Amino acid sequence: MDKVLLATQGFCREQLALKHRYVMALHTDEPHPHVHVIVKAVSEQGERMNIRNATLREWREESRATCAGSAPPPMRRRASAHMRARIEAAAVALRDANESGEQAKQRVRETRRELERGWLATSESLSSQGQTALAEQARQFVRDMPPARTEREWLMAGLLEQGRIRRAQELEMTR
Repeated sequence: MDKVLLATQGFCREQLALKHRYVMALHTDEPHPHVHVIVKAVSEQGERMNIRNATLREWREESRATCAGSAPPPMRRRASAHMRARIEAAAVALRDANESGEQAKQRVRETRRELERGWLATSESLSSQGQTALAEQARQFVRDMPPARTEREWLMAGLLEQGRIRRAQELEMTR
């Protein structure tokens, strides 16, 4: 039972952590223990998960291999094939900004402006009702919102940050 749960935890950590929220349930009330995983379809960055049958098969095979006695997954985080492909696409976009990327940026920025207008209208409404503290909280919420970025821009920023960290580590090693 512990093997099944540990394998599933490792799999979820590798495939889902920092991208999608998930919850697990270990079932031991049947002849073969198994774990159910429920995944929030929309990521923390607002991207919807699109799982294909081939992806499910691949995940099941990985999980079975781990449960069958192969070595547990390494503790260092390894990007899934899906995320590697997305990261590579972001790296290509660093070299070649394309037209569709610009359209996506415009959509994200317009959505952001609509969101800000909505919160500021809520703030004004609260102010007119004498709820000045709540109105200020709504305005502060707008000020504290993260920058409006496409998924590709989030990935590119991550790649750039990794490069900065790597260069800093290399510099530190030469001292």
